[in-house]
Amino acid sequence: MPNSSSPPIAPLVPLTPLAQRFISHFGEMGSRWGINRTVGQIYALLYILGQPLNADQIAEHLTFSRSNVSMGLKELQSWRLVKLLHQPGDRREYFEPPKDIWDIFKALLEERRRREIEPTLSMLRDALLENASSESDKLAQQRMREMYDLIELSSAWFDDVQRLSPETLASLMKMGSKVGTLLDIRDKFRLTSNKSNENKRKGSKEDSTTQTETQVAQPKEDE
Repeated sequence: MPNSSSPPIAPLVPLTPLAQRFISHFGEMGSRWGINRTVGQIYALLYILGQPLNADQIAEHLTFSRSNVSMGLKELQSWRLVKLLHQPGDRREYFEPPKDIWDIFKALLEERRRREIEPTLSMLRDALLENASSESDKLAQQRMREMYDLIELSSAWFDDVQRLSPETLASLMKMGSKVGTLLDIRDKFRLTSNKSNENKRKGSKEDSTTQTETQVAQPKEDE
């Protein structure tokens, strides 16, 4: 007896050669990004079609087994690259990627940091807390400290970037090498400002010294 709560799946429009090439490429690249071919192709399908699909539709489009699709969708959910939603009058679960490409970009970076960078930072913290018992260990800790500081700096920068709006982030990326020019100007301004403050302090000390000498010499003149 058919399930009246879930309407039948409408016939799917076949994928164009362009869409098929895009999906195939993401499958090949998936292993390089830490996900398997199936997961990469499922994500590419959802992204390129730009509409929610249920697991049966995904399986039919890609000729995957239903179980493989289910496992792939769970993996994509753990990466926060797809979200679950429901449609009125339909008990089936539908999936779609974030609509904003910047949200996808930031989700990818955040998950890679959580999976790859944070475990490394944790190991480095533990290693740096150990007492170095030899010169070789001291040298190793020094090298690990340099790595830890760099990763921490990068992580703090990433947190700042995550809080930027997509418009601000796009403008920052478009600046390219101009960012270096701005930093050079900032450093020159700081150098000029520091020299000015140093000259002021020297001038203040000289005035203070002259005033003190005058006060010391004053009683002699009175005598």
